[in-house]
Amino acid sequence: MNAPATPTPDPSDAARARLGVPGASDTITAEVTSWPGVHTATGERGEWSFRIDRREIGHLHGDRVMHAAFPKAVWRELHEAGRVGHHPVFPGSEGWAARDIRGEDDVRDVIALLRLNYDRTMERHPATAG
Repeated sequence: MNAPATPTPDPSDAARARLGVPGASDTITAEVTSWPGVHTATGERGEWSFRIDRREIGHLHGDRVMHAAFPKAVWRELHEAGRVGHHPVFPGSEGWAARDIRGEDDVRDVIALLRLNYDRTMERHPATAG
């Protein structure tokens, strides 16, 4: 009797996990930098950061992943909805979040998550848009 075959992972799934969505960072950048007051900067670790003045609303690592910080209650809500996971530098911690980019739905949700932080920042610091 032969042992059941182990399913072979689809190489396209593995490639998407490593490479993300080609052009995702361009699409996300075009949208997010159209919001008043947002500019980009390259971080110390090569991340592509979206900022309002000195306040970061989130950053990208290529076309693969978005990282952003949220208040713990907001993070919990997003995590429970399956929209964010733990940041790899802070595993098990609430606040810093990671969102993989594996498809067009993820690109749209990354933009929505960055908009959430943009709106929060603008409510708290309205003068920063100028």
